Amino acid sequence: MSLHQKRISAPKSWPIEKKTRKWIVRPSPGPHPYDRSIALTVILTDYLKYADTTREARRIIGARKVLIDGKPARDYKRGVGLMDVISLPASKEHFRVLVDHRGKIRLNRISADEAKFKLARIENKTTVKGGQCQLNLHDGRNIVLKKDKYKTGDVLKIEVPSQKIKGHIPFKEGSLVMMIWGKHVGQLASISEYEVIRNPLPNIVKFEEGFSTIKDYVFVIGTKTPEIATLEVSAE
Repeated sequence: MSLHQKRISAPKSWPIEKKTRKWIVRPSPGPHPYDRSIALTVILTDYLKYADTTREARRIIGARKVLIDGKPARDYKRGVGLMDVISLPASKEHFRVLVDHRGKIRLNRISADEAKFKLARIENKTTVKGGQCQLNLHDGRNIVLKKDKYKTGDVLKIEVPSQKIKGHIPFKEGSLVMMIWGKHVGQLASISEYEVIRNPLPNIVKFEEGFSTIKDYVFVIGTKTPEIATLEVSAE
């Protein structure tokens, strides 16, 4: 794997200027896929314009002036992705990482109260020592519970940084979801049917809006209304 990244060949999900400079910081390997995450340094330089160079961004991060999910970030290459909460205490600004209708990674400005929690999808579950259930979430974190009461695909409302579960949004008919990839990326829809495919092909989710997609492209964000502030459809 290359340790360098040219702007001209950066993933299409990065809404950056391609020809201003030759190089851009490549995110470190982490819980979010490479093409669905972006380095924290790029957030400060290209998104928020709080730094002109990587050196300036590294100084800001090194001074612990940037929080991710309530904890000071240390790695200037740290990749941030879907539902991560970025906070800047000095300016009292808070953002949630989302994707727009073009599949671009965007920062959505949120309130201080909303910055206290994030949504995390249950990717899979494992049984650990003592018969306890470990939930493996989409952002790389794991939560161990004494009793298994959630299903794969469900979304947890987690307090950050304590990781305390504040709520649960089930993956079921009627739930409101956000498309996080595919043809309908960025769109909100309500589940009408979940079809389990009895072969290696992915399971299918159908929606009241008249289209369908695979389960991996679906992220539950509420029952009838979204639990988080969402992007405007016209976001660029």
